[in-house]
Amino acid sequence: MLESLENSPLYRIATPRSIALFGASNNILSMGTPILISLKAMGFDGAVYPVHPEEDEVQGLKAYRSVLDLPEAPDLAVLILPARIVPRILDECGTKGIKHAIVVSGGFRELGGEGAVLEKELREIAAAHGIRFLGPNCIGVTNPYHRLNTTLLQYLGKPGFIGMASQSGSFVTQMFHYLANFGLGFSTAFSVGNEANLDIVDCMEYLGVCPRTRVIALYIEGIKRGRAFVETAKAIVTRKPIVALYVGGSDTGRRAGLSHTGALAGPDPLYDAMFRQAGIIRARSVTELFDLCWVLGALPLPRGKRVVIQTHSGGPGTEAADFCGRAGLELPALSSETINKISPFLPKTSSVHNPVDFTFTKNLLDYFSSIPSLLLEEQNTDMLLIYLLMPMETVKSALEHLGIPEDQAGEKTSELLDEQSRSIAKALKTHNKPLVGYTYRSTQEDFIRSLMERGVPVFPSTERAVRALEALVQYSEIRGRVSDNTEHGFSKGHGGS
Repeated sequence: MLESLENSPLYRIATPRSIALFGASNNILSMGTPILISLKAMGFDGAVYPVHPEEDEVQGLKAYRSVLDLPEAPDLAVLILPARIVPRILDECGTKGIKHAIVVSGGFRELGGEGAVLEKELREIAAAHGIRFLGPNCIGVTNPYHRLNTTLLQYLGKPGFIGMASQSGSFVTQMFHYLANFGLGFSTAFSVGNEANLDIVDCMEYLGVCPRTRVIALYIEGIKRGRAFVETAKAIVTRKPIVALYVGGSDTGRRAGLSHTGALAGPDPLYDAMFRQAGIIRARSVTELFDLCWVLGALPLPRGKRVVIQTHSGGPGTEAADFCGRAGLELPALSSETINKISPFLPKTSSVHNPVDFTFTKNLLDYFSSIPSLLLEEQNTDMLLIYLLMPMETVKSALEHLGIPEDQAGEKTSELLDEQSRSIAKALKTHNKPLVGYTYRSTQEDFIRSLMERGVPVFPSTERAVRALEALVQYSEIRGRVSDNTEHGFSKGHGGS
């Protein structure tokens, strides 16, 4: 296991100081051009050297006829060229002294025949020059903290805590907008493609010691180095969680993966067993993959599996209770001490059973400002699941009926909702117990957005919220089990950050 990022062969791929770019031109339709545009839009502040056989300038940058003409040997070469010429260009990069590369080009092993021969040639050239490379047939890397993006789409949102390794290239780029909608982002995301040189295990090792990565997401079509994969994961999950989406378990998924990256997939039961042995949490969809990464990276681990549900509507509370039961989570009764504390806030129609159904509160704002903290103080609470319904238009109307002038009610509503979200976020931080929200309203509403920006996960589905809590319990148990095995000599110990 790596001791530091600098020891990883991916270090200068993820944090290059200078880049040679092959395949960009002044034609916006050429595949390399959008990648150069993405790189510039991200604000990469190192030197970028477009290499083009005919152009003197590419997208405002001085271009060079050959990599051999560059004023230095850059840290990284990015190749977006026809497959047939990639081996020759990689060989010239090696002659220049470049030691790291990303081969974006497709047309290699995934096509079989001549493509497989070309990929073998790439491996031999890289070995001769001591080059480490991602790909071929990949999209490269995104490292928002380094202002690096070698993908076709521009990065959206802010740097985040999710590290990713994906055997599908464009999958990484398609998640930019999706994650930004939840206020999330990548720490570093790798696309490994055909894994001719560097593979998903190398990426796991890097992300395992990356200080900005709190949780690792894997998109898997097939694993080559099974033993190394399991041992690396075991070493990582004692410190940070790993969530994997495996898509090669069915016959149709297996065939798609083979034609996509040439991956050799295995049956679902085999991968289920491998993930269990490695301490990896398996996601069943893209949505679930990032739901689980969200809570595992944002929330403290629970001490147990006891959930208190807070609601002011019977239906959402009952649905949540049902999902909790199906997930093996427990709904404890509140202690008499907690019941006494929340009694002043309760109308006669409320229920102090779990779910704690307030129906309404004597003061509407108590639901967010006072009650969550009291429920988190409860000794039987390991996690709090709270139903969120606070329509801005309803609050604004209430304020107007209380005499607030219409031209001031909007601003006052925003201030009030912001204050409520701050109260919930403070309760989460103060009590250091997982708190998850769920709602049937849009997650783009101001109140929900404010909560998410303050680190409170809110899901537009009861089932997704409960699955997230289940994953927190699952990882807590995994970490305890793997740590115990390590202490008793069943797993090799490894260092890390």
